[in-house]
Amino acid sequence: MPFRDPLRDPEPLIRRVYAYIAYRIGDGPDAEDVTSETFERALRYRRSYDAARGDAGAWLIGIARRCVADHLATAGTIDRCPELASEGDLEKETIERLTLAVALNALDEHDRELIALRYGADLTARQIAELHGVRTNAVEVALHRALARLRARLEPTGADRAEELGPPTASGASA
Repeated sequence: MPFRDPLRDPEPLIRRVYAYIAYRIGDGPDAEDVTSETFERALRYRRSYDAARGDAGAWLIGIARRCVADHLATAGTIDRCPELASEGDLEKETIERLTLAVALNALDEHDRELIALRYGADLTARQIAELHGVRTNAVEVALHRALARLRARLEPTGADRAEELGPPTASGASA
């Protein structure tokens, strides 16, 4: 079987890999460095790519996962949310980003990884299953549960809801 170069059309692959890495460690120079490291490894090991085992994007995300793990092991976890220029309500958007970052960081590593693969790398459940060597259904269930845990962390508790509604009025109802 002739060799199929997984890097023959790198532009969309670079965007996908960078998006995954930025989702995991934050946007900026560190994400650029880890993306570069991913493609260096991919170039070095491109002959090991097997199209029968999945597409080039999933293969690269597998390499990127290892590069991210190496980066986090040496740099520690990033507890900041990447800042982006905004034309809207900067305060509200910043609070939302920080709230999401805190909620994501409160999840376990497996949940964060699943969410990053699905939404950061834009992989399908099938591609994630191939990457992890599990059934697609198992990924779909795990992703559903991870998102439910994330939603639960983002939804205000009863005390928070009461605070949002304001103090009770004389009749006992909130204002």
